[in-house]
Amino acid sequence: MKAITLYDVARLAGVSYQTVSRVINDAAHVSARTREKVQQAMAELHYVPNRGAQQLAGKRTRTLGLITTDLALHAPSQIASAVKSRAGERGASVLISMVEHPQQCLAAVQELLAQRVEGLLVNVPLEDKQAEDLQAQAGSVPVLFLDVSPTARVHSLVFDAQQGATLGAQHLLALGHQRIALLGGPQSSVSARARLAGWLSVLSAAGVEPCAVAQGDWSAASGYEKGHQLLAAATLPQAILVANDQMALGVMRACAEKGVAVPGQLSVVGFDDTADSAWFTPPLTTVRQAFREAGLRSVEWLLVRQGQTEPAQMQIPVMLVERHSTARHGVPQGSEELAQQLKSLAILAEQLARR
Repeated sequence: MKAITLYDVARLAGVSYQTVSRVINDAAHVSARTREKVQQAMAELHYVPNRGAQQLAGKRTRTLGLITTDLALHAPSQIASAVKSRAGERGASVLISMVEHPQQCLAAVQELLAQRVEGLLVNVPLEDKQAEDLQAQAGSVPVLFLDVSPTARVHSLVFDAQQGATLGAQHLLALGHQRIALLGGPQSSVSARARLAGWLSVLSAAGVEPCAVAQGDWSAASGYEKGHQLLAAATLPQAILVANDQMALGVMRACAEKGVAVPGQLSVVGFDDTADSAWFTPPLTTVRQAFREAGLRSVEWLLVRQGQTEPAQMQIPVMLVERHSTARHGVPQGSEELAQQLKSLAILAEQLARR
């Protein structure tokens, strides 16, 4: 079968060979109508540009690189999915390099640069110097970081950890909880440290000292283990702030095994708002982070940036999602529902008495 060429596409679209080439390389000075005609011809002929040949010819690759942590985790997988989706919509492709440790990022950057990526997205928790070194290694290729502190002199797009920590802690304080335990993420994570610092700041301002502090590794298993430890104290916490939803799931499993009612005896607040959080038992009150938005905005920034030298530090706001894993302190579980039922029975009894 004869291979489809640029000349075939040009003939079907009724344009020149050079015009087809400009459309494929996303060059300027091509009208929207002409671009659409060429793209329709490419689709009809099932023509796929040879990216390898374009690289050898020194042309634009329309390829982005994503360096990420374990894609089995909720946040990295959601961001990666959004990045792939938006890049595809923009006619770009994505090469993904998954690393287990921040020390592996330098090799990942070098590998992706060798494949002539036109932008790099790094979703790995990095200290300031690590991020700055990677940005320097990339040279003129723009790099956007998703898990660094605001003090890093790099381009970053991060969630507002202080706002999220404040929302969760203030929610529990407003419900009257004073004996609050904290379950943070790993010390190696910039975002985990920021959430813990935010909780401590809000509680301190309210004159509240956390009754216990523990750290997990983001997994439900670690939440289960640390949850049992927190519940083993001589005095049961009134509430637990947890650094992500997966660990919160483990905590709630530990509560169930200990016979501790959530939220009747203990309130739990998570962080992330994963797709499963609304289906926990009970549904989890949590801080929502829009991971998909982070992925979409990252691609847009990498594709449109031009000559931006000063570090662009962008923050995405978060919000509290109240469900049923938190309740006012001192109110027995189900008492409000019971009161409503008794009121309804009293009204029914009065109606029957009048007959």
